[in-house]
Amino acid sequence: MFSGYSKSYFTFKLYVTRMKDMKILVTGGAGYIGSHTARLLLENGYEVVILDSLENGYRRAVPKGAKFVHGTTHDQSLVKKVLTDEAIEAVIHFAAYKAAGESVREPGKYFYNNTAGTLSLLEAMVEAGVKQLVFSSTAAVYGNPKKLPAHEKLPVQPENPYGESKALTERIIHWFDTCHNVKAVILRYFNVAGAWTDGSLGEDPSKVECLIPLVLQTAAGQRDQLKIFGTDYPTPDGTAVRDFIHVLDLAEGHHAALDYLQKGGKTETINLGTGEGMSVQEVVNQAEKVTRKKIPVVHTDRRPGDPVAIWADNKKAKKLLKWQSKFGLDEILESAWKWQTQHPDGFNKSARPKTS
Repeated sequence: MFSGYSKSYFTFKLYVTRMKDMKILVTGGAGYIGSHTARLLLENGYEVVILDSLENGYRRAVPKGAKFVHGTTHDQSLVKKVLTDEAIEAVIHFAAYKAAGESVREPGKYFYNNTAGTLSLLEAMVEAGVKQLVFSSTAAVYGNPKKLPAHEKLPVQPENPYGESKALTERIIHWFDTCHNVKAVILRYFNVAGAWTDGSLGEDPSKVECLIPLVLQTAAGQRDQLKIFGTDYPTPDGTAVRDFIHVLDLAEGHHAALDYLQKGGKTETINLGTGEGMSVQEVVNQAEKVTRKKIPVVHTDRRPGDPVAIWADNKKAKKLLKWQSKFGLDEILESAWKWQTQHPDGFNKSARPKTS
């Protein structure tokens, strides 16, 4: 499926008007989405500094050429020092917890890390005079939307503390624009999956709670069966419907957001999704075709906080960022399966080394 996408697709200077050697701080850059975005930025000529606590990230995921700083956004003095000493011009903020189910069990953990952690980062940015931010938000802020596809003007009504932690942070960011002129692109993205096209970088299997890596772990025999949470949803096959976006499409969205801000763009909230909904059962069926493996499943009750169906209206991203997704479910599954088969233990020492 990837024969039509050469490496040049990812290194093509799509945003030719940006400043050369712009230096970016990527918080959470040793994590799944952060490491892919950092690698893409490096391949497009940016200088990248990564701040990560390594709680959910891996030093081995940090791309070659990026400077690594161990720490958290809660350490405001450290963040300010990095911003100042490294002459950072913009921040991409990924560092956050993201498991909706866990957030229902431990809401305080999510508000402290996701909301208070971002507030600390923003304060450091103001003190250091850094005025551009790309923020990793989520479609979970929409909860169970009454209208689909979900567009940015829909009511914000999260169904779980994870979504609420991001919704609160979005409001804080808007106030920092009003009060301190910090311009931000808030990216509400949907269900991220996939890996670098050659399988050299992906999501560590020990940290996942998302559907596609769990499906592929089951296909690989690392799990006995896949749990499908809810088969009585009001959808065509009874399973929940989501918008699955390739991690490299998402990385390109962050790249486009940086370009938009550099050109003087104002603070905006923008969806990043494919605009197409796929059911859980459809994903399982397609994964069986891609892997040529039978995937045993067990049906269980719905999880609290899970919406019935959601997919993106991505017109705003096309208009403002000149961005749209390039990859579909097949490419997501194929790249993730390459990563899974080449790195069954993820970033553990027993895994094959990551190539750059």
